[in-house]
Order: sequence, then structure tokens, then C-alpha cells
Amino acid sequence: MFADQMLQTHPMADGKSDTALLRCIEACFDCAQACVACADTCLAEGNVSELTQCIRLNLDCADLCAAAGRIASRRAGSDAAATAVFDACRRLCALCAQECEGHAQMHEHCRICAQACRACEAACAAIQSTH
Repeated sequence: MFADQMLQTHPMADGKSDTALLRCIEACFDCAQACVACADTCLAEGNVSELTQCIRLNLDCADLCAAAGRIASRRAGSDAAATAVFDACRRLCALCAQECEGHAQMHEHCRICAQACRACEAACAAIQSTH
């Protein structure tokens, strides 16, 4: 909600919006939230032992997405460091999405999480190609 306004105030932005960057920030934070919620819901399922890998990937993905969203919010940093983080985030989102997709028919929360991961994966790929 405030990300675009904050990004526009940075001296490097010249008061202009950066749509790809904004989408990446929002996708990273949305994915982090979805992954935390999916892990928590997995823990409440009756077949939790079958969801161990899903929970681990959810938590790892949530941590990395939150970090990537924070790094994307910093415009005066190292482009090489940001590129490495976005690449790692894109890859981990793909792994997490794949795991959640394997449980999506049985668990709606996994289907939603997979969608959030795929959106973040795409946003991280887009930011790498535009910046």
C-alpha cells in the first residue's frame, strides 16, 4: 500500500514509479505471508507427518521472501547483491510451489500458497530482466 509512495520519495526515483520493482516487493511480502500461513495450517492437519517437507519449504521460502522484499525496498544498494537474492528467491519459490502443488488437491491452503509462490517467482524473474 505504501511501497510505491515510499519508493517514489527516493532521490534515485525522481518521483517516478517503478512498476516491476513494486510488483516484486508486493509479491515477496505476499508470498512470505502465504507461506507462513500454509506452514501453520499444515501443522494443524491430521496428516502432518506427510507435510513435513512442505512445512520446511514454506518456512524457508517465507524467510527468504521477506528478506528479498526488504532488499528490493532499498534502492541505493548493490545491484549484484540484489540480483543474487532475487535469483535465490525465484528458485526457492519454484521449489516451494512445486511441493505445495503436490498437496493442492487435498489441501486448499497449499493451492493458494503455490499460487503466491508462482507469482513471486515470476516477479523476481521480471525484476532481474528489467534491472
